[in-house]
Amino acid sequence: MKKIGLCVLVFVILCFLLPVVFTKPFQIAEASGQNTEKEENIIEGQTEQEYDYKQYNTIQLLHASTAEVEELPLDTYLYGVVSSEMPASFEKEALKAQAVVARTYTIYKIQNNSQKHEGADICDSSACCQEWISKEDRLAKWEESTREEYWNKIVTAVEETKGKIITYEGKPINAFFHANSGGKTETTLNVWGGSGYPYLQTVATTGEEGYTQYQSEVICTKQEFTDKIKEKHSDFTIDFSQANCIQVLEYTDGDRVKTIQIGNLSLSGVEIRTIFGLKSANFTITIEGDNIKFSVLGYGHGVGMSQTGADSMAKAGSDYVEIIKHFYTGVEVEDVS
Repeated sequence: MKKIGLCVLVFVILCFLLPVVFTKPFQIAEASGQNTEKEENIIEGQTEQEYDYKQYNTIQLLHASTAEVEELPLDTYLYGVVSSEMPASFEKEALKAQAVVARTYTIYKIQNNSQKHEGADICDSSACCQEWISKEDRLAKWEESTREEYWNKIVTAVEETKGKIITYEGKPINAFFHANSGGKTETTLNVWGGSGYPYLQTVATTGEEGYTQYQSEVICTKQEFTDKIKEKHSDFTIDFSQANCIQVLEYTDGDRVKTIQIGNLSLSGVEIRTIFGLKSANFTITIEGDNIKFSVLGYGHGVGMSQTGADSMAKAGSDYVEIIKHFYTGVEVEDVS
């Protein structure tokens, strides 16, 4: 009887232990498989859904050249913007600042200009919105030896700032940017008029002198000078023998020409920039024999973030948040709400 009882006891114990012995290894293997799959997704860059942009997870992009509308994940769209708008050779923190600026600009446009492009949120023309380029076209324009490095830098800049935008009083800002400020940025009031934005003030920028965008010249003959102005103002007259026939009347806080007297006309620096195709409204005019020479500092309208200024700050050790807060007054960098 004792032997029978002992056998029954051993049998019962085995019934409890066997499921544990055979199940545990499979549970560990299954968990390892999940971790491996997760790591593979990260390596492949499939991170689009790591941040929920809610109504901004995808955008409708209008291709200006074809009038076609393409739907893209927001950050995938930003790869094309950042790689088109800023040189990939720039510092990583400058590229990250550009990514946040571009994301902010996009969401601001969606919120405030939703009817501008019928059926689309934004277009790929720099003359209207932000410039954009496809990955295929972008890689084709880079040297083969730098393609992988440059594209990875762009993707990293966007991914490491995922969800981040620039806000003023809790709302996305109109995040303007330009190539080179020529030493100081400009207010919107002095470029486009209107009431302006409190976060777009004139700030000094250092370290831009070493970039090719910093300085340029435009030279034309006196006759070409006269003809170009007459195309816009048929009543234009000028006597080049007069010492004060060309005279700057007022400068902006950003050291750009605000108003200038040329012959019988008083024109804005912005208009002169447009008429003569100058890179900036920060210019001086000199008469040299039969020629008129424009000496220009900076490249672009000068409003918001200077891209070369951002790169210069990054080289000096500033991170992307410090760069953004330098160029946009009183702002915060925070997650999309």
